[in-house]
Amino acid sequence: MSDDLTHNSATELIALIRSRAVSPVEVVEAHLKRIEEVNPSLNAIVTIADDVIDRARDAEDAIIKGREVGPLHGLPITIKDTIETKGLRTTSGSRLRRDYVPDRDATVVARLKAAGAIVLGKTNVPEMAVPYETDNPVFNRANNPKNLLMTPGGSSGGEAAAIAAHMSPAGVGSDLSGSIRVPAHFCGIAGLKPTTGQIPIDGHVPEVIGPMALGACIGPMARSVEDLELLYRVMAGQTKSDCEHDDRRGAVAFYVHDRVAPVTEETETALRAAGEKLIDAGYDVREERPPAVAEGPRLWVELFSRVSAEQLRDFYRGREDEAGPLVASIIHRTSENSSFEDKLENAERLAKAIVERERLRETLLRWMKDTPLIIAPVGAVPAFPHGAKRVEVRGESISIFRAFGYSQTFNVFGLPAVSVPVSHSPECLPIGVQVIGRPFAEDEVLAAAKIIEEKCNASC
Repeated sequence: MSDDLTHNSATELIALIRSRAVSPVEVVEAHLKRIEEVNPSLNAIVTIADDVIDRARDAEDAIIKGREVGPLHGLPITIKDTIETKGLRTTSGSRLRRDYVPDRDATVVARLKAAGAIVLGKTNVPEMAVPYETDNPVFNRANNPKNLLMTPGGSSGGEAAAIAAHMSPAGVGSDLSGSIRVPAHFCGIAGLKPTTGQIPIDGHVPEVIGPMALGACIGPMARSVEDLELLYRVMAGQTKSDCEHDDRRGAVAFYVHDRVAPVTEETETALRAAGEKLIDAGYDVREERPPAVAEGPRLWVELFSRVSAEQLRDFYRGREDEAGPLVASIIHRTSENSSFEDKLENAERLAKAIVERERLRETLLRWMKDTPLIIAPVGAVPAFPHGAKRVEVRGESISIFRAFGYSQTFNVFGLPAVSVPVSHSPECLPIGVQVIGRPFAEDEVLAAAKIIEEKCNASC
């Protein structure tokens, strides 16, 4: 046990609470103290729950009286500020929601509370979750705990920064374009994007509607894969018996270039190191680019980009002057004066993209029958400086958005993917890799990610 409770994992804290070695009040107070010390420089946590100490006392009382408790009893967690929490401000980083307090919990939050978790507070996001930098006109920007000059990523950037800085043991993010995995990669923690539809996504703003339901999801973030698994089971409404699987270690493919964006040399080294660790553990690993992945970034734009922009336009209609710079620019580019012919053409284009997505997804899933796991980059680069629009990779200048097509691809195809830290750049910025599996094979993905985590030295 660490002298400082904030350095214990979520799993360790729960065990300590159950054994009465520490109380939930002590655990919560330790994290509140850590927030007071560290958060002013990071701006990762934007709202603290008023009732957090009361909830900790209730949890302590339940332990003392020997009541039956849930699997997360007494564990403080943080929640991304796009996910509704009853009685606790939820802004989505928008001036339109600056003082909005929901009257209900999102289903995922309700499940975590029912399992005994204590909501510590809400974490910073980009305005309306538009990635990849956490900054908004309500709370301003969050900083990366590994280097304050760098972004923690987006859109779950505040969540990743809070966990990496030991202000929270674990928490909840959401992901449509890598928004869990990219911040986890930037901040040196683990993050799971589950199979699309595996965890309810009600109570999220922006609302997940239309084609976005093909790729958007809510998932856990933590400092270890073991903790991801713990939260994931609760969030998905599962028990251990629901998730028994064959532990055979089969074929794995890894690739270092998706034919869209190059990756840094250190990223390639991390991928190869992850593959070697799985070989040592008995997996059959080869270098091969899976079919369809090269089309993922293009399809992401065709499926989700215009729909997302139109949703922002509708959300801000009549109050456009309250939008921050990035959202305002998106709204400005999205015309609502299209002719009937233009609207028909857009609908036909979207329908064509959906059909192509289904065809390519089926091709990929057939291939994955023999190769059930994939290792891929999270993105082309580690964390980038605040405000960057482009990054330099092996002599090529690429846009920030293009740099993270590796993550976008698996939103397009709706597959489970874990980002797990493996190594670091020469500047000591974390580098993670993705482990991707077949639909609803989260257990296989988490098992492989746990081996990589245990065998690779990601510290700097």
